[in-house]
Amino acid sequence: MDTRRHSLAVALCTALATLLFLVSSPSMAAAKSLVLKPFKQLSQESAECAACHKEKNPSVYAQWGRSKHYGANVGCYECHQAEPGDKDAIQHEGETIAIIVSPKDCASCHSAEVDEFAKSHHAKAGQIIGSLDNFLAEVVEGALTFNGQSPAAVNGCWQCHGSEVKVMENGDLDPTTWPNTGIGRLNPDGSVGACTACHQRHEFSMVQARRPEACGKCHLGPDHPQKEIYEESKHGINFYANVDRMNLDSAKWIVGEDYDAAPTCATCHMSATREQPITHDVGDRISWTLRPAVSEKIDAKAKAQGKEVKSWEDRRRDMTDVCQSCHTKSMIDSFYQQFDSLVNLYNDKFASPGKTLMGTLKKEKMLTDVGFDEEIEWTWFYLWHHEGRRARHGAAMQAPDYVQWHGMFEVAERFYVEMVPQYLEVVEKAEHAGNTAGAERARKVLDEILARPEHAWFTGKEPENVKKARKEAQAAFKARYLNESK
Repeated sequence: MDTRRHSLAVALCTALATLLFLVSSPSMAAAKSLVLKPFKQLSQESAECAACHKEKNPSVYAQWGRSKHYGANVGCYECHQAEPGDKDAIQHEGETIAIIVSPKDCASCHSAEVDEFAKSHHAKAGQIIGSLDNFLAEVVEGALTFNGQSPAAVNGCWQCHGSEVKVMENGDLDPTTWPNTGIGRLNPDGSVGACTACHQRHEFSMVQARRPEACGKCHLGPDHPQKEIYEESKHGINFYANVDRMNLDSAKWIVGEDYDAAPTCATCHMSATREQPITHDVGDRISWTLRPAVSEKIDAKAKAQGKEVKSWEDRRRDMTDVCQSCHTKSMIDSFYQQFDSLVNLYNDKFASPGKTLMGTLKKEKMLTDVGFDEEIEWTWFYLWHHEGRRARHGAAMQAPDYVQWHGMFEVAERFYVEMVPQYLEVVEKAEHAGNTAGAERARKVLDEILARPEHAWFTGKEPENVKKARKEAQAAFKARYLNESK
């Protein structure tokens, strides 16, 4: 085909695709806005895709028609094109394409965003093989009954963390690993991540990505209820009360300039301020890591390995910059003192001692090598993985009920009423089995922990003046309520 005929074919296909979109547009307002635009100069391949998918997948077609990609002449082929040698390449209507659009594909236009994402904790989310969470889903609660995989892991863990997408011998994507939009997905082309975890295809709406619900797919539930915590906080209350003033479709969306009603997850962790650009490294402004059993500053592990990374102080400074869009510096500093005090309390009173107790039992060979086959292992997991995380995240995001009743209250109950007695039971069992020396060492470890001032109430060794003052306060409290009820 000569150049003129080729150009004419492109123009005709483009005109047809655009006309079809206008006819099928879901609202008159949308159709009117599109009528004002000239015909799009799509590639011939994308024009052909659009003409077909308009009929077969009208919702996908409409979503794309509302997207910025449509406005930039980016069509189906520009994102889905593949090389014949790609692992997941298939032949479709005479073209070589891939179903998966990976960060490597997106990087052809959005290289800065992909580079930032690659440095983030999100990019490592798919590396959960061997973790306690994955062991639970694959073995304890699951079974390898779905093509050699556990349905609990396939439908649960992997849908947030990301699967290792595999291509079967016939070229199809393995259904145990696809569909999947997990944030740390391991793609056939070697790239890591799924941009569609946050930017839902095929519209890729900024509004949708900026709302807290976008993060709520994964950041909710008993072990990391950030979405529920946000909704309890004053920030969340203000967002839902004033969502119509959030200016969510603003191109730059700078807090303090484009909106001031409330922050969302994106505001604090990703979006631009008057001083900072947008970042796709969601941990770039986080100073503590609240994920492990014992919290540490976010850069502690890297520093221990001799790596140069952004310091926790610099990260906190950048988060403080976000906060200062709405709050005074003195208020922010006081908040961080409150937050730090809660994390340190959790670490020092419960988490570090709990980790020491579990480490002692393993060192003295009083536990089996199999995970979660003994009651105390479940107790310890609940303490740090569920209740401990809730308390810490509640403090970080200002949700007092999660700090107290869903958090530290349950941490304390788990430690004193379950973990300590179970520890002594395991030690006693080992002693009866002949490990008397180990039992003596293990009891000494517990005695040293409980001898600390913060546990004096439990051992009955509080100073008399402290106990007296508490009893007087309790009596006054009861008297006040008794008088109020008359």
